[in-house]
Amino acid sequence: MQLGVNVTNFGPGTDPGILREWGRTVEGLGFDLLMVSDHVAITPDIAGRYPEPFYEPFTTLSWLAGITTRVRLGTTVLVLPYRHPLLVARMGANLNQLSGGRFVLGVGVGWARQEFAALGVPFTERGRLTDQYLATLRDTWREEAGGHTASVPIWVGGNSEAAIRRAIRFGDAWHPLRPTLSWLRSTLTDSSLPALAPRISLRLTTIPIDAPDRPAGTGSIEQILGDLNELRRLGADTVVLDPYHGDPEETRRPDTAWHALTTVATHWRTSS
Repeated sequence: MQLGVNVTNFGPGTDPGILREWGRTVEGLGFDLLMVSDHVAITPDIAGRYPEPFYEPFTTLSWLAGITTRVRLGTTVLVLPYRHPLLVARMGANLNQLSGGRFVLGVGVGWARQEFAALGVPFTERGRLTDQYLATLRDTWREEAGGHTASVPIWVGGNSEAAIRRAIRFGDAWHPLRPTLSWLRSTLTDSSLPALAPRISLRLTTIPIDAPDRPAGTGSIEQILGDLNELRRLGADTVVLDPYHGDPEETRRPDTAWHALTTVATHWRTSS
């Protein structure tokens, strides 16, 4: 099972120098995947949690591709209805080529009504548009590959029934976001699901958290390692660790996230 990291490509503490250090840290610690998130118009419903500056994911990942050599690069998640699908197909294919086949396209339908309005995209049509755009991506990449399977893997993000159906229909992997293990176990009874690649919270505590609804990845290092082993038993191909907890001031203190990632990487290598 591979491990990835969701990197903060936004917030008051984020600049090109910090993004460079994120890339070097994630790759240097031996993680397999570096992912970033997506917003285009930082409207009030977004700004409180994901404020400016917000580095656009394709641009940022293309730049990071040039200063890394091994780590895969991806989106968690690209809001698919925000961009024309042929543009996404072109950018995704080019990024994959320029990075030596390291790109993973994680997609979602989006949630920010004000951002949809600012971009002129109908919020209530976002599910239909996502399905339509996924079909276009698949067809475009398959045609470019001469009828073979597209070279860019698509992870379909989301925890809803609609997201699960979308992952089964279009995805190379289902990408649930911050699940609990109990919910994930009950959901994985559907044998038609594609590969599993969850994004889990990473919150390292000095003492164990004793709560029945504890999110996977939250707690002592022993609990986090136990969560990772359980996800591996559940069939996860990749697990993405998300060390951001919603306070933009965290982006001014990336050392806290780097320490937690170092602890997990060191213990995971010795326990696996």
